[in-house]
Amino acid sequence: MSKRLVCFAHGKESGPWGTKITCLADVARSRGFEVMSPDYSHSFDPHERVRMLHELAPRADSLVLVGSSMGAYVSAMACKQLRPDALFLMAPALYFDGWAEEPEQIPKLCSVVHGLSDEIVPVERATRFAQVNQAELHLLDSDHGLNDQLETLSFLLARMLDSAAACIQREAAGT
Repeated sequence: MSKRLVCFAHGKESGPWGTKITCLADVARSRGFEVMSPDYSHSFDPHERVRMLHELAPRADSLVLVGSSMGAYVSAMACKQLRPDALFLMAPALYFDGWAEEPEQIPKLCSVVHGLSDEIVPVERATRFAQVNQAELHLLDSDHGLNDQLETLSFLLARMLDSAAACIQREAAGT
């Protein structure tokens, strides 16, 4: 089992090592986390993608799930079974007909980032999720892809990873 792991989930029509994931994987590695990014591109079914992540069963002393768009849905829905220490969602494709269920057992360390000009997922979906789960919410002047916000995304993920690592260190020290 890995000590620290970030598991990425890409969006519906992207791939496991797109621009955002490649950039954010570098951030994770720089913070001492191993990274994995499964390829879900052969299925557009969000429920199938969740099943695939459950089958992979990523485990670590500190597990962080990171998802973009449909990948954010996958990451959020996997929380009940995988019990991550942190969840980082970008433009979360939540609450669509056919896959509108409310994610369960979202970790306390949870951050949502959404573009105010998102043309695919209404910003209200991110707001709803953040309110229901008492998650940190960041609304940015961007579109669905958020690719023009890599610096901000990197900063926010780094901050989350630092918090997750500090929690693990406190638990190990018994404080």
